[in-house]
Amino acid sequence: MAYLKLYRNKLKHNHQYLQDLFLSNAIEWGVVSKLLCGNELFLKELVRLGVSEFHDTRISNLKTIKEIIPTAQTVYIKPPAKRQIPSVIKYADVSFNTDFTTIQALSAEAVLQKATHKVIIMVEMGDLREGVMGEQIVEFYQKIFQLPNIDIVGLGTNLNCLNAVMPSQDKLIQLSLYKQLIETKFDVHIPWISGGTSVTVPLLLNRQLPKQVNHFRVGEFLFFGLDLFTNKTINGMYDDVFRLYAQIIELYEKPKVPIGEQGFNVSGDTPVYSADDYGKLSFRAILDVGLLDCNPRYLIADDENIDIIEASSDMLVIELHQNEKGYAVGDMISFKLKYMGVLGIMNSNYIDKVVSEEKTELQPLAVSV
Repeated sequence: MAYLKLYRNKLKHNHQYLQDLFLSNAIEWGVVSKLLCGNELFLKELVRLGVSEFHDTRISNLKTIKEIIPTAQTVYIKPPAKRQIPSVIKYADVSFNTDFTTIQALSAEAVLQKATHKVIIMVEMGDLREGVMGEQIVEFYQKIFQLPNIDIVGLGTNLNCLNAVMPSQDKLIQLSLYKQLIETKFDVHIPWISGGTSVTVPLLLNRQLPKQVNHFRVGEFLFFGLDLFTNKTINGMYDDVFRLYAQIIELYEKPKVPIGEQGFNVSGDTPVYSADDYGKLSFRAILDVGLLDCNPRYLIADDENIDIIEASSDMLVIELHQNEKGYAVGDMISFKLKYMGVLGIMNSNYIDKVVSEEKTELQPLAVSV
């Protein structure tokens, strides 16, 4: 049976890298845990590391976090839907917001629940997902800053998530200027400029981050160590905190090219084959994982001699060429995964999740900022 393994020591290594980096720069940070889809086993690994601030996009996940560690600060990182507001107040200490009527409703519900709810106002900085337009931010703040039981603790922004607009010094300086403008006009203090996400970490490493940015929320960088500017792994971090292991359930030597008239497969595609492959044979294996669990384009076989062919709903076909390593039915094939690959598998009830207790050799930390 296929399973996803989290390597505890590699996660600890990556977490320590970030902890040292942020501490040395007087930056507060929390872990974006949405990748884990509320899985208690994996969330407890974050708690073991001392994580006390969790960011998520699902109320059910925040509820699970509160059950595991009631003292955690939970942050709902998208503008709340109106029907979810009672649950947001109950399970999220902080929420991202962009709509006045939503914050009004949060205020009314917080009064009912005798709670103080913290709000980060998200500002549009060019990626065109969530955010108040910059020229409207002062007027927006004026409408909400005196609402009862609402504590505005930050201005934030999201970049790269939709249109791949990258963070820059100029954009983050502009976000900081909005904060200064509001603080001066209304004689208030806003604790956070939450301009830091996984994609912003390289700016910090390269000493290009404005000093005013003092809050990060990090998920992908923690779990994959990926520099999204270069699409390469940061030196001193691990990109394989997670690995998928799938079992061979069939292995035969077969033609490289299908036989018969082609139509459309379950994905609505018609596979195309090289003319050079006609008449050739190779060993093909079927694994016990499929599209219900993960899109194969997010898988990277650890064995460089394995080619991923395609998947149907419940099976993945790989090519072993001449099978020089002598794979057989029952053997496990291991894969590194991209972010969306882990997300798909975490959202699948059909793949077991386990934690590795193995003590593998780790490379030294190399935080120079």
